[in-house]
Amino acid sequence: MCKDCGCGIDPNTHSHGSYAHAHEHPKGQEHTHPHVHPHEHPHEHPHGPATPAMPETRTVELQQKILSRNDEQAEKNRAWLKAHGVVAVNLISSPGTGKTYLLERTLEGLRGKVKCAVITGDQRTDNDARRLMGKGAEVRQIETINSCHLDAEQVGRLLPEVAGGGVKLLFIENVGNLVCPSAFDLGESFKIALLSTTEGEDKPVKYPTLLSSAPVAILTKMDLVPYLDWNAASCRAALRQIRPGVFIFELSAKTGLGMEAWLDYLIKLTA
Repeated sequence: MCKDCGCGIDPNTHSHGSYAHAHEHPKGQEHTHPHVHPHEHPHEHPHGPATPAMPETRTVELQQKILSRNDEQAEKNRAWLKAHGVVAVNLISSPGTGKTYLLERTLEGLRGKVKCAVITGDQRTDNDARRLMGKGAEVRQIETINSCHLDAEQVGRLLPEVAGGGVKLLFIENVGNLVCPSAFDLGESFKIALLSTTEGEDKPVKYPTLLSSAPVAILTKMDLVPYLDWNAASCRAALRQIRPGVFIFELSAKTGLGMEAWLDYLIKLTA
């Protein structure tokens, strides 16, 4: 069972998902760091008859087993990425924050400058992979079916085919969820948290697990600020309350606001 949302899925099976392949090889076009993973294990031991306590004990043991196995694979992924000179960023946000649209504009901006690849996760469909095709990057879609996050085994199986051949920057677009993805290390170089202006400035303090583990945060949809009751200074303060020193980008993929600084940052990551 996923320890954070209680979704009922057992990631220990490591078989919950299917893969859709989207390839793009434009002629003459090349395809074109911080990390924390929280592992919180509740240890409550109610006093009373032995039988009622057993299910909880088993749940804790299962959670530890799931995360331990995932972490072992994540370290293998990290070693593989390091050996091949690939920087991998794990993009995490709630649904509708604009991860895929930002990736579209990002791949377009890096085309011919940095060889990129993408692994994108959703519960169903290959819609995101199809949107990202034609941008000069190798793209693979993972359908997690009922799982609320990607895991290290799913990512590891795809690394040789999607991130080999000189790829310098791998984007992992996680399933839209602020809780579960933050608990599963994928072997990434570091996590990036995305928050949209439409979600409210108090999101960081509501979901501290993700924000405390992400050294970089992106505030998206800044073009909507004039139409919203949203306070940028309060949002920045909330982010820094949870993660002092967090690096914050404020941008709009639609208008291009802040995109130049974002692209420059990514280029320097791979230099």
